[in-house]
Parts: sequence; C-alpha cells; structure tokens
Amino acid sequence: MTSILQGRCFILIAYAMLFTLMGEQTVAVAIFRPSKWSLAHATFYGDETASETMGGACGYGNLFQNGYGTDTVALSSTLFNNGYACGTCFQIKCYQSSACYRNVAFTTVTATNLCPPNWSKPSDNGGWCNPPRVHFDMAKPAFMKIAQWKAGIVPVMYRRVSCQRKGGIRFSFQGNGYWLLVYVMNVGGGGDMSSMMVKGSRTGWIKMSHNWGASYQTFATLGGQALSFRLTSYTTKETIIAWNVAPSNWNVGLTYSSRVNFH
Repeated sequence: MTSILQGRCFILIAYAMLFTLMGEQTVAVAIFRPSKWSLAHATFYGDETASETMGGACGYGNLFQNGYGTDTVALSSTLFNNGYACGTCFQIKCYQSSACYRNVAFTTVTATNLCPPNWSKPSDNGGWCNPPRVHFDMAKPAFMKIAQWKAGIVPVMYRRVSCQRKGGIRFSFQGNGYWLLVYVMNVGGGGDMSSMMVKGSRTGWIKMSHNWGASYQTFATLGGQALSFRLTSYTTKETIIAWNVAPSNWNVGLTYSSRVNFH
C-alpha cells in the first residue's frame, strides 16, 4: 500500500536548510509534485446533495463547514493506506467511455472516506473496492463533472497532485482532561501526515499516536497550557511546527487554526 502512495509521486526537494523558530529547528521545504497518470475505475455514492459523504472514515465531519465541499472521494483500501491517505488530492478524468464528457479535462478531489471491500460480490461485478483494486468512489456531484451519472462506473485516469489550501492547517479537538484527540484538516501539499507531536507551554514534545483517519491522540494532562504541534508529511517527509495554535484556555469541541501549511 505504501509503495502506491509514495512510489508514484515525484517529489522535488526545493531546498533543505535548517532555520530556527523560537529556539526550535525545523527543516524546510519539500514541494509535492504530481505523479504519473494511471488507470483505474470510478463510481459514485450518495445523491446530488452529497449528504451521504458527510463524516466519513477520515473524521472531517461536515465537509462543507470544513472546506472540502462536494469535490471528495472515498478510496479503496489499497489506496486508503489505513487512513494515512486522508486529505490527499487526485486529479481524475473519465477515459475511453461513451459516458465521458468530452469537454472536461479532469476534476480534482480530496480523499475524505474509505470505500470498504464487498466480499459478497466479485471484484469485477460490484466489489469494485475489493483489494487489490485501485478504485475511486466519488461524491455524486464530483462524478457528474466528468461523466454521465447513469453510467454507474467508468474507467478513469488519475494522478496524485498537490492540495491547494487556503490558510493554515486546522486542528479540531475532542477528548477530555486526560485524553486529547485531534483531527487535522486543511492540509496542503501532499495532504497527508505520517506523525504528529504536541507541546504544552509547560511540557516538552509529546509523541501522539495515530488513532484512525486524520486523527491523532495523546493520553496526557494538557489543560491550562497553550498547545503547539509538530507535523511530518507522509509523502515528502517535511516537518513543520505550528506554534501556540490553541490558547491556554482551549476546550474540546472547538477548532483552532494555524498559520503554517505544507506546500
């Protein structure tokens, strides 16, 4: 699984130098470059409102409120990579089908959900997301940009591309006084993450474990402290630090924005 997400990407290291921010060293800057075009298939789920895409395995909640809209896709488990592919972006174009819209080059979507296997059906007749198939189950509005929806399934060409995000990475807090669960959203560049650490204003850096999808957790008492986060991209390996993202009076149920992002 990892080789699919990493091996098909061309990463240009624009420059690598050490610089100091508030006494901490950070490596900059890895720029994500598109992968080659590859062949797969695409279906859709839900209706024109995309209401069935809300939530999803990545944990992004309301996709409209959190900036993802209807241009989203559920990935087969081969691509989903146990949630590490959450937030990745793909260009998808309909390929050699009478259902394709000829005047549409491609559409760009963000991975926000998992398309689970359906072992009761063969992989070439209903079990479209069964491993080892590479498959895209698109939100219906996104599918309708490239093909006639009545086709149901179409061959497509796809490639990983850089995620173009406005503003910094956002952190949505859940948990309690002894357990902090953070959903990471609006990630630019490769769109993905491999690891994350948190630092309270009275602690050192604490490693967070990957929970599921785009969420990371730590069992630590961090109340009453301003929180900073150190994030590493899964694809480019770039590490960035979001300093003092949440104030000392932070609370669960709220989302906090940073001023940094991947490229």
